[in-house]
Amino acid sequence: MVLQSSLKNCLQLSSVLRTPKAGFRSTTSGGLIIQSISNDVYQNLAVEDWIHDHMNLENQQVLFLWRNSPAVVIGRHQNPWQECNLRLLRQKNIKLARRRSGGGTVYHDLGNINLTFFTSRKKYERMENLKLVVKALKALRPQLDVHVTDRYDILLDGQYKISGTAAKLGRTTAYHHCTLLYDADKFVLSSVLRSPYKGLKSNATPSVPASVKNLFEEDPSLTCEMLLDAIVEEYAMQHQIDHHITLINPADETVLPGITNKTKELQTWEWVYGKTPKFSISTCFNMAYKDSILDIKVDLDVKHGRIELCNIDLPEQWLPPALCSELVKSLTGSKFCPNETTALAATLLRVCPQDDELHSRWNLLCENMIMLM
Repeated sequence: MVLQSSLKNCLQLSSVLRTPKAGFRSTTSGGLIIQSISNDVYQNLAVEDWIHDHMNLENQQVLFLWRNSPAVVIGRHQNPWQECNLRLLRQKNIKLARRRSGGGTVYHDLGNINLTFFTSRKKYERMENLKLVVKALKALRPQLDVHVTDRYDILLDGQYKISGTAAKLGRTTAYHHCTLLYDADKFVLSSVLRSPYKGLKSNATPSVPASVKNLFEEDPSLTCEMLLDAIVEEYAMQHQIDHHITLINPADETVLPGITNKTKELQTWEWVYGKTPKFSISTCFNMAYKDSILDIKVDLDVKHGRIELCNIDLPEQWLPPALCSELVKSLTGSKFCPNETTALAATLLRVCPQDDELHSRWNLLCENMIMLM
């Protein structure tokens, strides 16, 4: 396999995607294989957006290979509070990203390979792409029991999911991306993809839980490089192109003009959380205060990631009604976000009466409200 250090060594990517050039030795059918040198989830998702927005794939197809440092990636129409444990993500410094395709939530780390197949919309065929991956795995290890399901998953041994699928279909172009579990941390995967949030009602697209297994568990002699090579070789053979891999830096504006803005947009709170479909939370929690246990009922409506309606039902006279009303008033319209709620609570605390017991009760209530987020 020939690795080229940068697209700039041969030509600008925008030209490559529009016109097959000498150096890639493409046939008339055309084809390009790209691999990201970055492990940043936002940069790699931005490359997908860039290629989708800039390429002309009438006579050419592109395979994009990428891996991410620990991250949870949700589908475009999903609810992160419903799909994952956000508190645990924050504790473990695991990134959360929302992609532009549909489908369910996945956990990424360096033990997970990501494959994106770009074609014209007319040539879009995700089943064929998955069969290509299966064929590559079989060529590498004929004894592997792998097959594609009607749900466009790849199963190992008839029951373990090793690949999930999502897609984006544009007016003239399309892409299908899938995962391939090689040696992902299954303990972290199962922990972060388990939502602790109770009483949440949402019309967002839910993920379908599945048992997973790493290919490394099935055959420890397999390496990530072997898997990538096998897939690239099969892709090159099927598309009748040389199996060159072009390494690409997703931060290189000279090759990918405008990529920085695309990356920044994918990191914004407004995209990651604000695009969540409207949802509601109706829950109760117990607060231990001194020698008593208090039952607190909370009802929230959240739209575009912001609290649209808030009601907190406290035991009578536990907090001055005016102070509780002020909290509700401040929360309404604010981000459903622990940082913003912490700041609001601190501001209100500074203007409430200087009473140690009152402050203790106030802090306890706010801590429990933040736990909902």
